[in-house]
Amino acid sequence: MNKLILLLFAICLHFDGHAQEKRTEPNQSKPNIILLFADDAGYADFGFQGSTVMKTPNLDKLSEQGVLFKQAYVTHPTCGPSRAGLITGKSQYRFGYEENNVPGFMSAVSAVDGAEMGLPIEEVTMGDELKKQGYTTAIFGKWHLGGADRFHPTKRGFDEFYGFRGGARSYFEYPEEPNDAMNKMERGFGNFEEPKEYLTDALADEAVIFLEQNAEAKKPFFAFLSFNAVHTPMDAKPEDLEKFPNLTGNRKIVAAMTLALDRAAGKILDKLKELGIEENTIVVFTNDNGGPSDKNASDNLPLSGIKSNYLEGGLRVPFIMKWPGKLKPGTTYNFPISTFDLLPTFFAAAGGNPQTLNNVDGVDLLPYITEANKERPHETLFWKRDARASMRKDDWKIIRFPDRPAVLFYIPDDEEELNDLSASEPERYREMYKELFAWETTLERPRWLLKKLYEKEDIERMDAYWHPNSPKNTSKD
Repeated sequence: MNKLILLLFAICLHFDGHAQEKRTEPNQSKPNIILLFADDAGYADFGFQGSTVMKTPNLDKLSEQGVLFKQAYVTHPTCGPSRAGLITGKSQYRFGYEENNVPGFMSAVSAVDGAEMGLPIEEVTMGDELKKQGYTTAIFGKWHLGGADRFHPTKRGFDEFYGFRGGARSYFEYPEEPNDAMNKMERGFGNFEEPKEYLTDALADEAVIFLEQNAEAKKPFFAFLSFNAVHTPMDAKPEDLEKFPNLTGNRKIVAAMTLALDRAAGKILDKLKELGIEENTIVVFTNDNGGPSDKNASDNLPLSGIKSNYLEGGLRVPFIMKWPGKLKPGTTYNFPISTFDLLPTFFAAAGGNPQTLNNVDGVDLLPYITEANKERPHETLFWKRDARASMRKDDWKIIRFPDRPAVLFYIPDDEEELNDLSASEPERYREMYKELFAWETTLERPRWLLKKLYEKEDIERMDAYWHPNSPKNTSKD
């Protein structure tokens, strides 16, 4: 009798152990990671950011399910340098990636130009670090970190690539080979293959296949969806344009392009749920820089400024992070963060120790979001290009110009940056000015330079979009 009782007890333990193992398996495995990265989107051009014009139901839902960051900054207000900071977890100014997008069609004054400009091969990427943690990695869409073969994504930590090496291309299939080879669609390395559908949709479809394959293999993956939407050219599907009968011109087109972007994000989010891996997947949505309102009719209100300048509208971007069971849904995080924080955050989530990362500037955000650490992730953040530069120190921000005195703002009371406090805060003004220069003295020299006429253009664009109520910065909805 005692033997029978012991046998039954052992059987119960056996089945309970298997049940417990099954219940805890998702929490013990490494999380999948998906980065949804928009291009040139306006700060205000999403429902979760307050837009009543744009149709973004999928991203709005993601915001409800995750954490919305109210003060998320990029490392530079232009596409290429911003991506260099994101993908290395470092301030790209420290390795000379300061001045311009690559290839350098506007340069022609540097030691290298064109396809020879790119992310230095000695820099370690997000893909490299996650592969070390056992991840399968892929990038879909825009690369923009060098056109030469040695800079290719498949040589920079990514197992798979379907996209283009350059900075902008048509959203539709090219009927003839484009003049700029950097903007041909490429599968893997050197296999050129034009999309048969609207590019934003095609990128999502390719990513869905990647998700399916890796879910079946039960191997953790990192998928970087580097959309070119809503960067120029202003291409939209006719059926998407029809959804905005009350809009006209580029504002109508950017609304349709944003709808397609949201649809693509929805395909990814729906597939995660269908595959049963939603609960074990980190999803981040953000953008590379402020919207260039003069180019694509994007809207950065209530912020002043646009892409390529150091006002908030050039530097602050929408940012959502979702991790079921780890991050509280429907919450906000209010301290400033940077996109270079994503590499150490992903690395830590994958089981790595961020302290072992090689000289990064980003931090693991998870302890801050969960309030295990109630301090600010960053006391200071810096940006520069040539004579222009800016620093945010706690809640104060200084901007230096080549053609006028620097200005000082207290961001919590003045995110529109209309009230210069340099005269009323002279000591703080001087200290911050000197600290900004002291930081600059630690940097590597720029690897390439813009012609000065483009600096003049950027200053003029900044002035045109400084006041948020300027007719040039008010959407004609």
